[in-house]
Amino acid sequence: MRQLHPMAIKQKMAGNMTPGSGDALLIIDIQNDFLPGGSLAVTEGDQVIPVLNACIEQFTQRGLPIFASRDWHPINHHSFIQYGGTWPPHCIAGSAGAEFSQALKLPAGVRIISTGTEPEHEGYSGFEHTTLKAQLDELGVSRLFIGGLATDYCVLNTVRDALNLGYQVLLLTDAVRAVNVHPQDGESALREMIEKGSIAITLAMINGE
Repeated sequence: MRQLHPMAIKQKMAGNMTPGSGDALLIIDIQNDFLPGGSLAVTEGDQVIPVLNACIEQFTQRGLPIFASRDWHPINHHSFIQYGGTWPPHCIAGSAGAEFSQALKLPAGVRIISTGTEPEHEGYSGFEHTTLKAQLDELGVSRLFIGGLATDYCVLNTVRDALNLGYQVLLLTDAVRAVNVHPQDGESALREMIEKGSIAITLAMINGE
């Protein structure tokens, strides 16, 4: 997918881009099944990992919370084709495909959020039937830096929920990639997230470049 540069769409800027108190990093679904060679591979999905690793380093150095969501499906999840769903089996709990990429440098203190853990729960959002909101509120988080896979599904739905719950969202546009079942799905998702109030940023902007 051609990545939509933040300046190519209506960009909303607010506040300091440097992570600080009240901020958390939320990394979405960097799992083997969504990466090249996986059962539901996202084109160029592996290219987001260096950007996310740089963000992880920034948050770790500042002692700020880092969350990593993961699809963690039962073998009979309703999203699977054989059960009437859309997708091939993927990210089955405990499988190699459900593991985080070894290239992703998650710190020891990362907080893992498992989604889609029940057969009937879609799990597109990191907030759906999880403790994510409770943990964020406990930590006093008001602003989320979000990146991961895939732009047009789990990233989109997580950002929607975050905004609806009152969090400010900084969307790392160089750390997302789309499934693109339809060719423009990724760009449409980016537009929607920004129109709803998320702020499009890049790693360079965090670095003050």
